[in-house]
Amino acid sequence: MKKTYLIKTSLVALSMIVFSQAKAQTVFDQIAGSANHTLLEAALIQEGLDAALDDPMATLTVFAPDDNAINALAAALGTDITGLLANPDLSDILTYHVLGSEVEAANITNGDIVTPLNNINTIKLTVTSGGDVYANQAQVNGPNIFGSNGVVHSIDAAILPGETVVDIAIDNGFTYLVAAVVQEELLPALTDPFASLTVFAPGNQAFDDLAAALGTDISGLLALPNLTDVLLYHVLGSEVLSGDISNGDIVNPLSTTNTLKLTVTGGSEVYVNQAMVTAVDFSAANGTVHVLDAVVLPFETVADVAIDNGFTSLVAAVVEAELLPALTNPLAELTVFAPTNQAFDDLATALGTDINGLLASPNLSDILLYHVIGSIALSTDLTNGDVPTLNGQSVTIDITGMDVMVNTSTVTAVDLEVDNGVVHVIDAVLVPSFASIEENNFSNVTIYPNPSNGIVNIQGGEFNQVDVLDISGRVVYTSSFNNSQAIDIRNMENGQYIIRLSGANGTFQKSIHLLPGM
Repeated sequence: MKKTYLIKTSLVALSMIVFSQAKAQTVFDQIAGSANHTLLEAALIQEGLDAALDDPMATLTVFAPDDNAINALAAALGTDITGLLANPDLSDILTYHVLGSEVEAANITNGDIVTPLNNINTIKLTVTSGGDVYANQAQVNGPNIFGSNGVVHSIDAAILPGETVVDIAIDNGFTYLVAAVVQEELLPALTDPFASLTVFAPGNQAFDDLAAALGTDISGLLALPNLTDVLLYHVLGSEVLSGDISNGDIVNPLSTTNTLKLTVTGGSEVYVNQAMVTAVDFSAANGTVHVLDAVVLPFETVADVAIDNGFTSLVAAVVEAELLPALTNPLAELTVFAPTNQAFDDLATALGTDINGLLASPNLSDILLYHVIGSIALSTDLTNGDVPTLNGQSVTIDITGMDVMVNTSTVTAVDLEVDNGVVHVIDAVLVPSFASIEENNFSNVTIYPNPSNGIVNIQGGEFNQVDVLDISGRVVYTSSFNNSQAIDIRNMENGQYIIRLSGANGTFQKSIHLLPGM
């Protein structure tokens, strides 16, 4: 009986030892015992971090890059595993993969931002609608490997603690933009440490303005079915600093729906489509961020009709006159009478010059605005009579004959419809009457500063009224006028306006840019 008892006691003791040893597998033991994490094990041992991960009293979560991930990191850094192990930042990189608490995959929520043992930066977590989990740009490919002191999640890429374009948005109060990026599961793309990105980042007010224009709120914007496309329309796949932007640049964002049109004005302000850049060159490890005062939308606009259909002279003129912001406004309602290249050549010949001479005209902006109506008029909407343009003068429509005429030009193609209006093609450039300006010596009119912060000084000319029109042609300010005075339009939104002076001797108009805080 004693022998039987001793045997039973020994078996129980042995089983308890085996059970104890099984329960003692730490997160480091799990990594060390994995055939896919040998390089991570070597790095942890070299940096003396194996002891921290083997601490039975700790509670840890380890995002563990597998061997392929470690090799890929070395290659991206232009080295090999030996070079990677010699990296002076290796300890910081490793501790950036470790949380000081246990977080199972099922407890991760999309958009969680967590602080690792290396608190140089946070980790941004994504849970996709398909159930995939990401830590920054790295996908979890082996979740919930439990140890006695925490849990290991294997990941397919190493993550780095450098500041990214996402951090700039998070750290500077772009809460609506961040919410949209999280919802659309774009955090992995924007936290990739080896990406090279330019982000045109709309502020919260820009989102509020768009929501108001669409008759909704931020929740309504987040429910837009094309929100991912809208967000990707704000991102370039290369880094472009503000000093590298030239007037008239047309660039391809990550959204392939449409291009972005860039404007640099004579006053050095920069526009992306209709949105003004209000702050530039926030530099991150994976790119740069420029702040916008409006959300840009990948809609097809009247500017796209000209760009995509070979109206090179018209496009060059619009760029030179800095009118791209007006014509790319996705929420505008415009009708454009678009002269062909031949129409510009014909005008240049008649004036004894060439296209460069036309582009140098001091009246170029006024000429172009004379081709634009501030509402949508399809061919079926056109009737005989005068129609006011954004120039302030009217064109005459004649539909009595075989052809539709605008002044003396013939409409050769109609109803090229886009999201912000319609384009009709004409065979001649419409030239407004500037004779009265010269005959009445309106050249002595001075409007300054331009750009302006909202206090606009006007001197000269014999006028009795001053009006300010927005780019759609709507009068937004009116006042009586004497020969010299300042008007205050600081309550208006930033952008382009037209100052129009009128009196018994005629009308004078000039475009002006309204900027913040000059």
